[in-house]
Amino acid sequence: MLSAAFLGALLDLLAPWKARIESARLKRRWTRLQALGMHIGQGVNLPASTWIDTPHCFLISIGDWCGFGEQCLILAHDAQMDEFLDAGLIAKVTIHESCHFGSRTVILPGVEVGPRTIVGANSVVSRSLPPDTVCAGAPAKVICLLDDYLSRHREQLASARKFPWIEYNSETLTPERRREMLEALSSAPAYVTGGFTEELKGKGGTERTPH
Repeated sequence: MLSAAFLGALLDLLAPWKARIESARLKRRWTRLQALGMHIGQGVNLPASTWIDTPHCFLISIGDWCGFGEQCLILAHDAQMDEFLDAGLIAKVTIHESCHFGSRTVILPGVEVGPRTIVGANSVVSRSLPPDTVCAGAPAKVICLLDDYLSRHREQLASARKFPWIEYNSETLTPERRREMLEALSSAPAYVTGGFTEELKGKGGTERTPH
């Protein structure tokens, strides 16, 4: 029987190959959706777990630098009334640039999400959302302005403990650094800094469309 240590070492050895295969599969998916008429902008983080209404994806437009948490849904049709009316609704979905959606957000047909809008996890976007806002809920509604949200975090960032991404990302995180982070987080939240800058250099773990 193979030892746990051997299996662990084998998985570590295979991890880079697995990551390359998954990356290639994800890029093929983006290409297929674009070939079917879906607009996907530059620098978009569209994970494999994002459910896309593929038969109607030509009705969906995602602007540059948008991001989606795991297991989001984007729908461009609604056939729930089909049995009663012999008709199903189809409608465009327009997501403008620099919008970010938390995990398991559902985006329904006919909505337009304004530029620079953040939507909290588990929200249901059933109506259009204005630009430069932070929204959440079911249905999603405006919680605050984006400027207020960023000002609050900017103020916290000034005095909070900061961990440089280049030293504290998942690939470089040593047991000692994990303990250091846990100790720091026992008293207050902290921030990991510089990750987006590294992504712009082609580093980092977030897969994005070419930019």
